[in-house]
Amino acid sequence: MDTEFLGTGWAFPPGIDDSEHVSLANGEEDIEQAIRLVLGTVPGERAMRPEFGCGVHDYVFETFGSATSALVETAVEEALLRWEPRIDVVGVSASLSDEGGGARLTVEIDYRVRSTNSEFNLVYPFYLEER
Repeated sequence: MDTEFLGTGWAFPPGIDDSEHVSLANGEEDIEQAIRLVLGTVPGERAMRPEFGCGVHDYVFETFGSATSALVETAVEEALLRWEPRIDVVGVSASLSDEGGGARLTVEIDYRVRSTNSEFNLVYPFYLEER
């Protein structure tokens, strides 16, 4: 399927491709990278757009339970609704794991690309300890 209409953007992290041009991401890959950029940015981190990002970082050091899980899920959903207009958020779930000795908050996002009606799943880890 031709996904050119979904757009093209700079690949993240930025880089140079084999032809010495800026690396680009296309279609669904561009959307996934945009979602990761929203989730990985703390509001206030960008000088020219201080409200950009996701407030989930506010809950990283909270005691994790059903209330915190709901707050994380809401923060993720609201950020994606605001900053990624190419998708509809179908569902968000947050869970805490302690695999490999390091605490990790895992957010699972189910989303639908509006223009193609295709559904995708993205699992995003928030590491609670420095790696």
